[in-house]
Amino acid sequence: AILVAQGGEPAPPAPEIDATDVSGAPESDDSAAVSETDDAERPARRRSRGGRSRSRRATEETEVATAAGDEAEAVEEQDRPRRRSRGTRAPRAARSEATEDTPARAEPATDSAADDKQVEGVVELVGNGSAFIRLPPEADGDDVYVSAAQVKRTELVPGDRVAGPVRPPRRSERHPSLIRVDSINGRPADEVSEGTRFEDLPATYPTERFELNSEDPTVKAIEWLTPFGKGSRVTVVGPPLSGKTEALVGLADALRAIEGLEISLVLAGSRPEELALWAEHGLTPVGTASLGASAEVQAQVIEQAVDQAKRQAARGAHAVLIVDSVEQLQLHAARRALGAARAIVDGGSLTIVASAPIPVGGETTIIALDQALTALRRFPAVDLAASGTLRADLLVGEAGAEAIAKARAEVLL
Repeated sequence: AILVAQGGEPAPPAPEIDATDVSGAPESDDSAAVSETDDAERPARRRSRGGRSRSRRATEETEVATAAGDEAEAVEEQDRPRRRSRGTRAPRAARSEATEDTPARAEPATDSAADDKQVEGVVELVGNGSAFIRLPPEADGDDVYVSAAQVKRTELVPGDRVAGPVRPPRRSERHPSLIRVDSINGRPADEVSEGTRFEDLPATYPTERFELNSEDPTVKAIEWLTPFGKGSRVTVVGPPLSGKTEALVGLADALRAIEGLEISLVLAGSRPEELALWAEHGLTPVGTASLGASAEVQAQVIEQAVDQAKRQAARGAHAVLIVDSVEQLQLHAARRALGAARAIVDGGSLTIVASAPIPVGGETTIIALDQALTALRRFPAVDLAASGTLRADLLVGEAGAEAIAKARAEVLL
């Protein structure tokens, strides 16, 4: 405008330059110099890196690209909102309002409310060491479950009359459970369980012989030639097919006819056919381990049966435990089980009669069976040379012991 006012010509307008179109812009001299410098230095840098081949560079570039892609996918996965398998949660404020509007759930009833209900009944042990309190028919409610820990702690035995508080069954339970044992046979449970340990009770040699009065020839020979009595440790030994189980069945039948005995049976490693044989004779085992059970399982089953019989003997009962068999047990385990048998001074007794392939040690009576006689069905199949009774004179007197020694001598000579 000034030039026009002064009479001059206006300068031509400057051309507009598009900011986005820079491809046609000429490079400055400085840029060209830098490019020439980079081109000159690039071969030197390549040579300083050891002259890697194109294939190696391509491999490295592929690995870097793959790693970058994996990293990008990982970041994307983290940024992606997670799905909720249980539905979408409401906002915190909504949840707070719902919590305030919803009445609180009632707390489950505690066991203290069940303490008021007392039961009293007779103990019946089951195979796993636990028990049930069988209530009389006129009682209101189901039989009460007693845990194995309570049975062992209070040393309960079959036939004990127990009283105590119970609680109702919980969600996964079928029977009410005993909370604690208050009394056993009318005595406080603490007094009964705090008695002298069975192992500490004084023992003596068996002096009361069992009069079997059986017509079975093998059992009759055992009664007179290898006698045993209350508190004896007896093994019926012999090789396979010598008739050990049949001899045990005959002894059990004869012992059941004697009054005042608490007889129990445990089967460990028995054949299925032998299980049926025992059932035919009316004996239900207190514990069973199948033929394929491990030695540890068989030892555990026998130990539980022995513990039960020990508690009976400690109460003054005369218990008899028949074990068929200890064959799969290790020697020390079989000896420990058999060693529990004893006659308690001025008390009860525990007699154990077990079958085994060979004597285990510590027996007071060994009844050896002859396989050849059994195969020929020549009974009695007792091997008198391998059989014997420790201190037989205490059971049958001096005259009886002399008669046994004479019969054995006749066989050996």
